[in-house]
Amino acid sequence: MSTDPTCPQCGCAHAYPDGSLWICPECGHEWNPQDEPATDTATDADVRDANGTPLSNGDSVTVLKDLKVKGASSVIKGGTKVRNIRLTDGADGHNIACKIPGIGAMNLKSEFVKKA
Repeated sequence: MSTDPTCPQCGCAHAYPDGSLWICPECGHEWNPQDEPATDTATDADVRDANGTPLSNGDSVTVLKDLKVKGASSVIKGGTKVRNIRLTDGADGHNIACKIPGIGAMNLKSEFVKKA
């Protein structure tokens, strides 16, 4: 059993030391294990829907307009209700992870949804 720390960003168990820092080979995150771990509450408070209402994990949201699904011929219709969202720190702006009925697992931008 390894005592090496896991990456605080992605949870990868293959992190390696580089001087006083640890580096994750999967996401490239660098951290010092001696520092205090960051809390996720700041990330939760920063994610807001199209109306400015703060979103949190487990909320239900409604899609505001028809959204094309990249790489597929399907469309997410406006008015679709999505339950039990998870907030993520997507680098490409997609900060909501969810499962959409009839389509499956997706990532959405918070600017195209409103809290239900």
